Amino acid sequence: MQITFLGTNGWFDTKIGNTICTLIETKDKYIILDAGLGIHKLKKYYKKDKPVYLFISHLHLDHIYGMHLLPLFDFKQPLTILLAQESMQKFKFIINHPFTGALKNLKYKAKIIGLKQGSYKKPLKFDCRLLKHADLTLGYRLYLENKIISYCSDTGPCDNAIALGKNADILVHECAFLPGESDVWGHANPKEAAAIAKKAGAKRLFLTHFGADRYDSIASRKKAERIAKQIFPNSRAAFDDLTITL
Repeated sequence: MQITFLGTNGWFDTKIGNTICTLIETKDKYIILDAGLGIHKLKKYYKKDKPVYLFISHLHLDHIYGMHLLPLFDFKQPLTILLAQESMQKFKFIINHPFTGALKNLKYKAKIIGLKQGSYKKPLKFDCRLLKHADLTLGYRLYLENKIISYCSDTGPCDNAIALGKNADILVHECAFLPGESDVWGHANPKEAAAIAKKAGAKRLFLTHFGADRYDSIASRKKAERIAKQIFPNSRAAFDDLTITL
């Protein structure tokens, strides 16, 4: 199994990276976590005839910008899009004319599944929980090839983030804020993300969704990594095109 960070920015693209998108490739499927503009790099990694599952955390634009790029791809099997049931109507309104092309016009089939907080066994095994953010946002816990991959973006510190990350092999967690920053909007700084990984008993932490207005250099991300390591030693800042193998 491989995890590739296609986009690691929050809010907007910069020379450091595209907006948020993470790809997981297993033996029998592709899983995409959020659809920022980093999704355009999927063309480089989509090589095999396997089903594709796209998990959307929420409808803020930096997480769905890339939906209008879906015509770039030539998926051989249907694309399954999963997001909160409460967000489906608004999602269908946005991913349609006059904002972008309709899903029904893609050259491959696409279907949408609405989710409520809970555990699922189909179409694959995962849990989803509400996170602490300004608008309805889901975090995910995926059970893949005897590994647990947890994804929390966007969120401030909360019990559900800890629950999703419990004993995870990989916790991918947002880091939109600089050290010491916090507000009611619902984001995390490196110390908070590291504390969540520690409380959850995760094995590894990858920081992503760096606030593009705050983290404007590689050095600034590396500083966040060093700060996180003080609390949770197995922390790492993600960058676009970083691939890890489990």
